[in-house]
Amino acid sequence: MSQADTEPTDRILLQRMAAGDRAALATMYRAYHGRLTRFLNRLTRRADIIEEVINDCFWIVWQKAATFQGDSRVSTWIMGIAYRCGLKSLRQHGSEPVDEDSLPEDRTPSHDPDEDREMRDWLGRGLDRLSSEQRVVVELVYGIGHSLDEVSAIMQCPVGTVKARLFHARVKLRNLLPGLAGETVQPKEKLP
Repeated sequence: MSQADTEPTDRILLQRMAAGDRAALATMYRAYHGRLTRFLNRLTRRADIIEEVINDCFWIVWQKAATFQGDSRVSTWIMGIAYRCGLKSLRQHGSEPVDEDSLPEDRTPSHDPDEDREMRDWLGRGLDRLSSEQRVVVELVYGIGHSLDEVSAIMQCPVGTVKARLFHARVKLRNLLPGLAGETVQPKEKLP
């Protein structure tokens, strides 16, 4: 189901949350947890921060559900809250990555379990070499499917800045990925 298909349901859940319906909050939390985990994983590799940010985000969503104006999609509003919570948490805790083994298992897209793991790893290594702003823009546009205007709203920056970050991310990936592909290829033994 696409984000546009979930918009009416998301709006209904927000209305129910505004009326104090905790079941609506739980439903919304489950619906967004994987998407937010994947998105926030592009901002930081700290699993402890990711879970904290998701919880902080949904605390704000719960508190502010009645104030949602409908100027954007619900998903754009929630991603914006998560992004700002993530930046705040990184300022408080630092952004040093933790051990790779402590990353959440569901940091890969849950909607496509058959995707080639080697390709994901290769792209992941390329994305790791981008700045956090570039990774976030790439994830929001290509991973989640937000428009440039929505990304601008989420990140609270001009559309031109979003376009520039996306452009520079693509250029950097275009230059990095061929070299990174060589890291996964095992050298063949020469025959006598």
